[in-house]
Amino acid sequence: MAEIDWTALKSAATEMTRRSYAPYSQYRVGAAAVTTDGRVVTGCNVENESYGLTLCAECGLISQLQASGGGRLAGFVCVNADGEAITPCGRCRQLLMEHGGPDLLVYSPAGIVTMREMLPQAWGLPKEDAQ
Repeated sequence: MAEIDWTALKSAATEMTRRSYAPYSQYRVGAAAVTTDGRVVTGCNVENESYGLTLCAECGLISQLQASGGGRLAGFVCVNADGEAITPCGRCRQLLMEHGGPDLLVYSPAGIVTMREMLPQAWGLPKEDAQ
């Protein structure tokens, strides 16, 4: 895997905020990640009036990952509509852990951290990531 272009990932995530559907909260979120084979996958939040059925940007990103052939995530960015880095919610941290593993690099408000740092003691990891 080549060096991760964090500027390009952040730009892709920011572009995704423009595609988000957030009529209730007005809080637009975009996400972008690069896979270990170099593909870029993206997602945006899609709200639902029942709130509990709202889809986070990370959910859309993981759906695109699977729909485009699967694989593993190497680097991940999530931003608000102002392009500021935000951290994934708990559900989405688990999704990212399962599809990127503990060494997935995450661009966060605190800088670049691993999923291991962001989600210590994650629920059962896929066998190849268990340590």
